[in-house]
Amino acid sequence: MTNLDIAEQRIYNQHIARQTLNNPAELVKYMGAIQAQDYAGAKWAIGLRLQNSNDAAIDKAMADGSIIRTHVLRPTWHFVTPADARWMIDLTAPRINSSSASGYRRFQLDSAVLKRSNDILAKALEGGKQLSRPDVMGVLNQAGIATDELRFIHILMRAELDKVICSGGRQGKQFTYALFDDRVPKTGILSKDEALAELATRYFISHGPATLQDFTWWSGLAAVDAKRGLEIVKNEFIKMTSDDRDYWMLKEQPGVSPNKAPIAHLLPAFDEFAVAYKNRIATINAKYLEHARRARYLILDPSIIVNNQVAGAWKRVIKKNMVEIILNPFGKLNKIQAKAVESAAHRYKKFIGIENSI
Repeated sequence: MTNLDIAEQRIYNQHIARQTLNNPAELVKYMGAIQAQDYAGAKWAIGLRLQNSNDAAIDKAMADGSIIRTHVLRPTWHFVTPADARWMIDLTAPRINSSSASGYRRFQLDSAVLKRSNDILAKALEGGKQLSRPDVMGVLNQAGIATDELRFIHILMRAELDKVICSGGRQGKQFTYALFDDRVPKTGILSKDEALAELATRYFISHGPATLQDFTWWSGLAAVDAKRGLEIVKNEFIKMTSDDRDYWMLKEQPGVSPNKAPIAHLLPAFDEFAVAYKNRIATINAKYLEHARRARYLILDPSIIVNNQVAGAWKRVIKKNMVEIILNPFGKLNKIQAKAVESAAHRYKKFIGIENSI
């Protein structure tokens, strides 16, 4: 199995090269979780994997609670479904809190302060209320809890990890918070082994071929727990070796389209195609290895994908009712590739509802 084979199967399993699902909740459930600290980019990460979708549809899914945005897996926001939020947070919150302990100490957020903050937030959001971030800050300030920017972020993250709050619908451009119990159904509690097995299964189905180290990075789990999760479910998967690395994927892989014409995609920043793997060498076009230093940072940048490989970066510039797509390919694209990239740019413009633009 070559790097090209790995990249091809990943982009297919992640539903980038095939779109068979129709709504955000289906896609998020299939993927397990989708990194979402860059909200605009994360909406596109969902939309590009669906048959027919647009920016407003993802906002609607957030508003009606069919997907929620909260801290889980690693110490950052992810989209998850309400059905998965409880067990995923139960599984991963202890390690996130451990990694955030120095921040809690720095901002004098001991257990008493955090409990008081949680209680204040729970009371303020009673009755199905959804409060914007400024409103939440005002509630805490009025109660005598200081909310300097970084301290406020730690307070909110801890409240999410304690299953007190999660995302509500947006009010204009403002994010809101709602009570976790109002948005997330009370479901049966999974044992630790059950949760590890479920998370490993979701990951290797949707992100494979992937290594144990990739799963450990993506999940934020301790290495021993990630290994345990894979051990429980490994009989459902097949192991392939490439460059002395063991990759796991479903025994029965969906067939990849035999169409070999260049296909291009414009992926957002922090897309799962990059961020979900500890080792990303399989996604970098070998012709552009001289750009490896730049490629290392594509985990942070929107990327151009040509023939299942990272071939450059891109950005958007929105002015009133127009959007300009600025491309920065690592090398010269031939006419067919350039046309494919142009088509990918048009698809993005259609998603955000600004098609007639530069």
